[in-house]
Amino acid sequence: MRHAQTVTPRWALILGASSGFGEATAKHLARAGYHIAGVHLDRSSTMPHVEDVIAEIEATGHRAMFFNVNAAHEGNRLEVLESLAADIEENGGTVAVLMHSLAFGTLKPFISSNALSKRNMDMTLDVMAHSLVYWAQGLIEMGLMGKGGRIFSMTSSGSNRVIHSYGAVSAAKCALESHTRQLAVELASHEITVNALRGGVTRTPAAEKIPESDQLFVEAVRRNPHKRLTTPDDVARAVVALSKPGTDWITGNVINVDGGEDVMG
Repeated sequence: MRHAQTVTPRWALILGASSGFGEATAKHLARAGYHIAGVHLDRSSTMPHVEDVIAEIEATGHRAMFFNVNAAHEGNRLEVLESLAADIEENGGTVAVLMHSLAFGTLKPFISSNALSKRNMDMTLDVMAHSLVYWAQGLIEMGLMGKGGRIFSMTSSGSNRVIHSYGAVSAAKCALESHTRQLAVELASHEITVNALRGGVTRTPAAEKIPESDQLFVEAVRRNPHKRLTTPDDVARAVVALSKPGTDWITGNVINVDGGEDVMG
């Protein structure tokens, strides 16, 4: 007589789940068998889109637990993690994937009549870089992620290139990559991998806010050997692939997901 195997529920915690890379990854991971806990920050005008994202996830037969809160706020972080912990205690499971895809920072120049302030800089670094560390700490301290866990951060070519009015975000991406390497080393003993994904230039709501973004898109298409922009789905498929068993020796890296854009200069 054959006995049915009990499958441990797997959760993916997506920070920035309502648009861009986070949205696409949430959908792809749901199709791959994950329940989705999504953290996002949306106004009432964009909530209908969020409801569509949730519906698409639930249509796969998996659960969607979404929180419309500032992911960088300590109290909000604790609320999300405690909700996940309560669900996992009741129903079993683990947080198998954490994706940090927060795109909320200043695009003010350094030197200008409208230059960024210390508050602008601190906010950008806290949201787009330092919060990765705090979320990882919370998952480990609460025992929500264990052996085989995968942590991904989203960086960009702005970490090593100058882009108009991108200075604070560029600094955040540099810090994010550094945090990724440090976490990879410190979580090796937990058998958790940590990698940064450097997506190619992608037309996302965040990217469209960059001054002269249309020119940035045109130049990226020209430079890319595939003659197109990177899409959120390109990155989402990479996350799914790197979350599979057998990829546990890939950690501490900045991985280009750009169709060869970066190597073209």
